[in-house]
Amino acid sequence: MKQIILYVILSAVLAGIGWFGLKASQEAAAYEQATATLVKQMNPKALAAYKAKEWAEKLSFGFYTNTKRKVLSAEREKQKRHHKAGICYTYYAMGLLLIVLLAYFVLSLREFTFFGALAAGEMLYFGLTAPIMMVTIHKEVAYLGDVVLSFESKSVVGSIAKLFENGDTVVALTILLFSVLIPAVKTFAILFVSLFMQSRFAHGVVKFFKMIGKWSMVDVFVVATFLVYLTVNKGDVSRAEVEVGLYFFLAYVIVSMLVSLSADKMLHRHKNR
Repeated sequence: MKQIILYVILSAVLAGIGWFGLKASQEAAAYEQATATLVKQMNPKALAAYKAKEWAEKLSFGFYTNTKRKVLSAEREKQKRHHKAGICYTYYAMGLLLIVLLAYFVLSLREFTFFGALAAGEMLYFGLTAPIMMVTIHKEVAYLGDVVLSFESKSVVGSIAKLFENGDTVVALTILLFSVLIPAVKTFAILFVSLFMQSRFAHGVVKFFKMIGKWSMVDVFVVATFLVYLTVNKGDVSRAEVEVGLYFFLAYVIVSMLVSLSADKMLHRHKNR
């Protein structure tokens, strides 16, 4: 009975991770949209029009009001609200993930491997689909101030598609292989092993674990290289802001490593028996 209750609790925790992860992704997308709206008002033409309205307001001695100021202020508040909400939902998801990891002390290795693999799969999904970094290129222009020349904010999956479109096939394939395909295969393999531990194929997967263990940090290295690639200075001021997708991806890497060790230990014990 206690075991069933524990399973129900962990299932609810996994559902909570999925819900908070989804909300974090939605808020991150809304934050991205609000930022894009503000960026449109920071091109040279829009800034020139805004400055003209500012001067008109000053010279009219209060007879003319620059309504654009209120619109931009409301959009900035909206941007901050979505950003804060996205971070909060991410923290909630990470808190529930910690509960899954602490379940190691009350579950068998097989049970922990199963639930841990499911949690890792959720982290991987949101790590790949949620925005991972926002990059803007700025330039200070006389009389206008800070002008935004370009703005980019994409998920890992979206960035891979963009790289393919731009002809950066080698970079796109490298990120696709080490940040999408290998992690996905690894997660499904761990799930398979936890469900079919007695099968001969499951024991053969041990060699697979040892082989990809050598590449356990390559996905982190690839994403780090990818971020540097995005934020490279192209002659103007580049500003980069980490978004929630990166936190989910890093959480996947940590959980995946722990669950892999658990699966390896589980199969080793089963083989000795």
